[in-house]
Amino acid sequence: MKEIEFFVQGSAHEPYCVTFILDGNNLSAFCTCPAGENGQYCKHRFAILKGEDKGVVSDNVPKVKEVAAWLPGTDVEAAMMEVAEAAHEYEC
Repeated sequence: MKEIEFFVQGSAHEPYCVTFILDGNNLSAFCTCPAGENGQYCKHRFAILKGEDKGVVSDNVPKVKEVAAWLPGTDVEAAMMEVAEAAHEYEC
């Protein structure tokens, strides 16, 4: 099992804590932002999973690419594809 934690500056005064855990093909992502704590879509988790380090204020920015490399073949990748497809259909 691998775990990486980031601090991401969002709209709140204090940075949010974003945690990723890879256990086999199971990838879990947690965020302390209001959306993340309510089990909703969280832009902080999605951004890191896409390899974007904007807003990351912790000293482990290079680890963003490592977490993004965990995505292929996981259940989270499938879920992100479903969300992207639904968003595309909604926009059309």
